[in-house]
Amino acid sequence: MRVPRSIATVAAAVLSLSLIGAAGPAPAAPADDAADQRTPRLRVSTLVRGLDIPWDIAFLPGGSMLYTQRVRKTIRYRSPSGNDRSVRFNKTGIWAAQETGLMSIVAARNFSRTRQFFTCHGNNSSRASGHDVRVVKWRLREDARSAAKVATIVAGLPAGSGRHGGCRLRFGREGALYIGTGDAARSNAPQNLRSGGGKVLRVRPATGRPWPGNPFIHSGRVMKRRVYTYGHRNVQGLAQRPNRQMWSVEHGPDRDDEVNKLRNGGNYGWDPGPGYDESVPMTDFSLPGRQIGARWRSGSPTLATSGAVWLRGTRWGRWDGALAVAALKATSLRILKFDRRGRFVRMWTPPALNTNYRLRSPVLGPDKNLYVTTANGGGTDRIFKVVPRR
Repeated sequence: MRVPRSIATVAAAVLSLSLIGAAGPAPAAPADDAADQRTPRLRVSTLVRGLDIPWDIAFLPGGSMLYTQRVRKTIRYRSPSGNDRSVRFNKTGIWAAQETGLMSIVAARNFSRTRQFFTCHGNNSSRASGHDVRVVKWRLREDARSAAKVATIVAGLPAGSGRHGGCRLRFGREGALYIGTGDAARSNAPQNLRSGGGKVLRVRPATGRPWPGNPFIHSGRVMKRRVYTYGHRNVQGLAQRPNRQMWSVEHGPDRDDEVNKLRNGGNYGWDPGPGYDESVPMTDFSLPGRQIGARWRSGSPTLATSGAVWLRGTRWGRWDGALAVAALKATSLRILKFDRRGRFVRMWTPPALNTNYRLRSPVLGPDKNLYVTTANGGGTDRIFKVVPRR
């Protein structure tokens, strides 16, 4: 029997308070951090300015990059020499509203041979809502001045008004394409395995078909076969640890942004129904079955955590192997350290990136430097280049 919602909420709050030291915000950094030579000093410079919500970056072989702008619905190409220009492509059907638009972008693992890349974006559709979110495969021309659509590999992800549109794309080392989605502010999406909303999907990048080994691979429903994890609110970040564990970052309502270690078939406990009741816990342990708690929570208030990447390279010093998480509302970068078993250790907030800019997506470049997009809007946004120095 399910525990009544009101009792479950109180119980979850008590549990949250009992665990906040293990999974909540870290203590303040020790005073000797500034003198610790293992802590990198960050040199931050502006790589590109005058942008409007650049949502994501994909690095290409040779060091060039593609990046998206959510509201303008543009893809831009930047060469290593600094030549920055728009990529022409057919925008017909691409839809932007509220938090949805032209969002994540990744280059195919075999880009050198195929010149293919993937985007996730809002789309006008024939569905009853009039909109959906979908993943599309493109081919970049040799001159990098235009791109042609190859195929839509996943469609029908819920969109609603544009709130909680997700949508993060990242490759796993096994070759699968992971798709982090939002629940579109629909209470019936996160726990409904027939819906692609409030999920992390895992698919074959060539076709969008379910990845072998997915937990519901024998279902008669295509979307259910694509599900890797469920019970999410609004997945903004995906990052695979070098040990092949995929982690997610998602927004909480007014508390408890989460960083989750993903487990095949895991339920992460978001269930805001009936209606869309955002007073319920992010991980509701009163639900039937087993729910998986977060590895880190923001507590109250939220930071509006967004994209994330695992830092790699000896130049990152004590942050080598830590998770860099962008924060929108908190206008800062958070460095989260976890042990080998995925237990939270501590958090740093580098002063060099504690700015007036809402930070959207940190991406590690082939040079092992960090590239961070901002999300203030109105043509004021930038891409920062962050170089660690010791």
